[in-house]
Amino acid sequence: MQIIKRVGIALAWIFGLVFVLAGVNNNDPYLVPLRGTGNLLLVLASIVVAFMLVRGATWRGRTRSGRLLVILWCLPPLAMLAAHGVFEVRKHRVLQTEPVLARSLGQHFIVGYRSFDEVAPLVEKGFVAGIYVARRNIAGRTADALKAEIATLQARRRAAGLPPLMVATDQEGGIVSHLAPPLTRLPALASLAELAPDEQKAKAEEFGRTHGRELASLGINLNFAPVLDLRPAAKHNRLDFNTLINQRAISDDPAKVSAIAGAYILGLESAGVNATVKHFPGLGRVRADTHHFNADLDTPVNELQATDWRPFRDVLSSTDARLMVGHVAVNALDRGRPASHSKAVVGGLIRKSWNYQGIVMTDDLVMGAIYQHDVCTAVVEALNAGVDLLLVAYDGLQFYRLFACATDAAARGGVDTAMLHDSETRLRRALLVD
Repeated sequence: MQIIKRVGIALAWIFGLVFVLAGVNNNDPYLVPLRGTGNLLLVLASIVVAFMLVRGATWRGRTRSGRLLVILWCLPPLAMLAAHGVFEVRKHRVLQTEPVLARSLGQHFIVGYRSFDEVAPLVEKGFVAGIYVARRNIAGRTADALKAEIATLQARRRAAGLPPLMVATDQEGGIVSHLAPPLTRLPALASLAELAPDEQKAKAEEFGRTHGRELASLGINLNFAPVLDLRPAAKHNRLDFNTLINQRAISDDPAKVSAIAGAYILGLESAGVNATVKHFPGLGRVRADTHHFNADLDTPVNELQATDWRPFRDVLSSTDARLMVGHVAVNALDRGRPASHSKAVVGGLIRKSWNYQGIVMTDDLVMGAIYQHDVCTAVVEALNAGVDLLLVAYDGLQFYRLFACATDAAARGGVDTAMLHDSETRLRRALLVD
């Protein structure tokens, strides 16, 4: 009996500390599942445990450790309240940004959201250039409801005299089909890799047209597809929890990837939906999952140019596709710094060497490879490198932190205004083409 009591007290200390940490870090993207009902349950559990400890022998014994344990279980709601206060102060500060600066920086952000009320103020005041729609936005709803929501946001945008919103999603086919259902669930483009060349292109273009028509019918005008990463040799990677590139990559043959992706983009663009090729500089050789860990490419540039980067160059030179840059460091160009905010990669390789003057965007900045480090530095370096759009997808509420990073840097002269001007020119040109 005494052993059971000691184990129970030890577990109370352990779980109490876990609950306090959850409260302190309540704004962290990893704790998104706790928000809402999860937070309410955490508070109720803390109150119940604290009450039981007060009523039990732990408090009646009036030992110092007993009192400390009760105090520990009183802390989670207070820590959560403090975290929420920090968020609300930052949000208020961002929303009070001077309108000219808000619109100047806001044209570089695409943000995910969980409710209309969460995103509407950002849309109306020009704090964002676009929105990202995912499975959470369609769950339990009809396609017509999502279509009406997007139309309402666009109407408010027009009423404010702002450019139309970019409305983006991930509808690749296969395992990444975030709006299917209600949209048609198509196979991955990899399913076409073994067909004859003419049939490959015809089917890929048909896939693109289907995606394009269905996305356009909802008001979505930007698809984060196709994937141009080369398929890795290993079929299973224990360090890859979310990317799963072996299931999403078209082929390990650069020529096949270029042909199938190019045809898919042609079909997508025919419906008025823009394509976004990803994830440069390529995830096929990377073992770590950038959703959680740092990742590096140690391959020589000449080898990458001839293999992994060939589909990117082929497709970007023959279509109007956007380019998504991932959080993988190209050590031969900029050791240890993810490509998504590397001036050597974006400004040097992509803009100068390749002469690509289209739209470059980051992968989601809420991914661990960026967010768990100095995310403020990443935001500013991305803008100064010539990146046009910063994506805040998984946890849209992190927008306020990232936008504050940008405004603080602008206030101290840390943002390259010439780069912002060039980026604004590219964004305007893209808008006119669209």
